[in-house]
Amino acid sequence: MTKQEKIKQLIEMQKKFIEKEQTAGVSMQEYFKPDEQSELHGYSDDYMKIAMEIVDKAHQEVGSKR
Repeated sequence: MTKQEKIKQLIEMQKKFIEKEQTAGVSMQEYFKPDEQSELHGYSDDYMKIAMEIVDKAHQEVGSKR
């Protein structure tokens, strides 16, 4: 997956999260320790993983290190 595709994926994840937050609300418990049945199960881990892949790719492109 390209960097641009990963960025688009993050934006889609953000849109879905914002929609859920605005329609039903999101408690701290649901965000940080969601049940396995929750839409948010794995969300923060997945989001962080993709974001770090983008950061790593950007550093690779310019020849820098984080």
